[in-house]
This record gives sequence, structure tokens and C-alpha cells, in this order.
Amino acid sequence: METLLNVAVIDDEPLAREVLEGYLKRLSGIGQILLFPNAMAALAGLKDSRTQLLLLDIEMPEMSGIEFLKRLAEPPLTIFTTAYRNYAFEGYELGVIDFLLKPIAFNRFEQAITKARELLALKEHSHLEENQANIDDFIFVKSGVQRIKLQFSEVSHIQGLKDYAIIHTPAKKILLKGSIKAMQDLFPADRFLRVHKSFIINLQKVQQLDRNSIFLNGHQVPIGRNFREELEKFIKAH
Repeated sequence: METLLNVAVIDDEPLAREVLEGYLKRLSGIGQILLFPNAMAALAGLKDSRTQLLLLDIEMPEMSGIEFLKRLAEPPLTIFTTAYRNYAFEGYELGVIDFLLKPIAFNRFEQAITKARELLALKEHSHLEENQANIDDFIFVKSGVQRIKLQFSEVSHIQGLKDYAIIHTPAKKILLKGSIKAMQDLFPADRFLRVHKSFIINLQKVQQLDRNSIFLNGHQVPIGRNFREELEKFIKAH
């Protein structure tokens, strides 16, 4: 049986709420849909809800979507829905999983919801295996009923999402229980470098970099201001 996805829409524009609600009702597997006209109403309304995904506008009166998200101790997965392009960096910093620019096309919306479903499925079925063996070369991770041996050499980068981390390899993505700081302590420092609040990279996988981004295995990873100096030290040393 398909697990229903509970969603909250937070937007001060009535038409925007109506469009997003209509899009959600066109999709299968959607459970509860909560609609909030502003962030203050959402703070009160989400306390006892089982919301798994936020569709969050940014520029709203009284409290912005960014301020709202920072107030949540354990926010659900979040997709920004905004008419403004200049909030992508804040989204990365807050662990937002997608960024939808208004007016939002249904096909693009459906892609974002699919991404959220995949992340929730990984969160449900995967967790870090506590017992590790030979930490110099690999760790064991558990996905469902399977134990997977993960070679460090297979990992291109690690993306943090609050209390979880997505391990990216060419073959698959694996969700582990643990913060990005925990992953930094877990992966060997001579091979993996934290380059952003939400990203750790495998130094051997770097193909190209510019002032603000690193490119590796077809992925573009942002460089955080607070981590640039350490990255530059590595570049100079090599």
C-alpha cells in the first residue's frame, strides 16, 4: 500500500495556495493538505500535525519563509515556492530539497514531489549501521533488510539534510541517520573535505572548480564562505 504524503502549503497569496492545492489533488498518494495564509498561522497549525513536506513561500508579511524555517527545531522536508530567484543560497544553507520558481508548471511541481517521496522513502528504510569494520576503507550501511558495504572510494560527495545525510555514489544514493558534522567525523579527513555547511566532497572526485562551485561526477556543489580558506589550502598543496 502506498504511504500517503501529508503536505502543508504556506503562502500569503490566495491564488498561489489554490494552484498548489489543485496540483496536489491531481497527484496520487497525497494525504492531508494543510493551507496557511502566513508563517505565523503555520507555526500554530503545524504543532500537532503529521506534515512531512512544506511548500513554503519566502516573501510574506510579518515573518518570511526563511525566518519561519529557522524557528522550527525539526522542520519537515521543505520546498521553496517563490517568485524570486535570489534565495537559492539560503535554501542550500537551510537544507531545502528543491526550489520552485513561480509561476510553477505542473510537470516541474510533480518532479519536486517525486524527489520528496524518494527522500522520505530513504529516510524510512535506511540508517547507519553502528558496527563498522576497517574504517580506513569502508563502512557498512543498512538499507531495509540489507547490509551494504560502502567503499569510501565510491563516494563522490555527501549532502546534509538536518539530522540525515545523503551519500552520493555513481550507482545510487544512500540516506544515513546522522548530521553532516557526524559524517565529517566518520569519513577520513585525508580524502573528504567539508566545503559548505551542507556538503562534504571526496577530494579525489573533483573535476573542476570556480569561485563559488565545485564540479564532480556531474554534480555541482556550492562552496561556503566559511570553508573557502580550507579548500584553497588543499588546492595550493596539490
